[in-house]
Amino acid sequence: MGYGIKVRVKGDYALFTRPEMKVERVSYDVPTPSAARGILEAVYWKPAIRWVIDKIHVLNPIQFTNIRRNEVSDKVSTSIARSVMSGNERPFYLDILTSRQQRAALVLKDVDYIFEAHFEIVPEKAGADDTPEKHYNIALRRLKKGQHYHQPCLGTREFPADLELIEDEALPVSQLSGTQDLGWMLFDMDFTNPDDIKPIFFRVSMINGIIDLNTIQKAG
Repeated sequence: MGYGIKVRVKGDYALFTRPEMKVERVSYDVPTPSAARGILEAVYWKPAIRWVIDKIHVLNPIQFTNIRRNEVSDKVSTSIARSVMSGNERPFYLDILTSRQQRAALVLKDVDYIFEAHFEIVPEKAGADDTPEKHYNIALRRLKKGQHYHQPCLGTREFPADLELIEDEALPVSQLSGTQDLGWMLFDMDFTNPDDIKPIFFRVSMINGIIDLNTIQKAG
């Protein structure tokens, strides 16, 4: 295991979308491991390291609310993007006024989490100066200063996340108690075969508000 950190993540709303919902957005009860990793990668990411989420602490009771959100129904085609990259001067944009759709969403509210995580060195991408100490100190410095490459978000960009590094102080205790089976959740995407990218799911068991990802049962 690499160098570990603990980060507290808060927000007014969160939307960790269930992939089985095709039109309306419905959030999982808790963050997915890939969403938690994305928040850390927004703070510090390099090809030489890989963030791994060890535990997710859910501090507040799980609460849902309904909202309506504006989304776009179209996307810029790959062929147009390639054409512009090749020097074609054709317009390259998406008109949100003509592609806008309003959709309902079942989102989480008043969320407060702690992510326990560590990073591992990726040997095939690391150079001679890519030491664990170097990356660990950079990550700590960026977290302390509130720096990030892009705004960390809680599932979608309109729900920003507030981050706080937890160092030596004791971890806050969750308001949740007992064991909860939250069913199957998306763990990550398997990119082993770029031509056949597959989702990986796992069974979520939360004990006293803590999801221990080191003891999960995965399924392809």
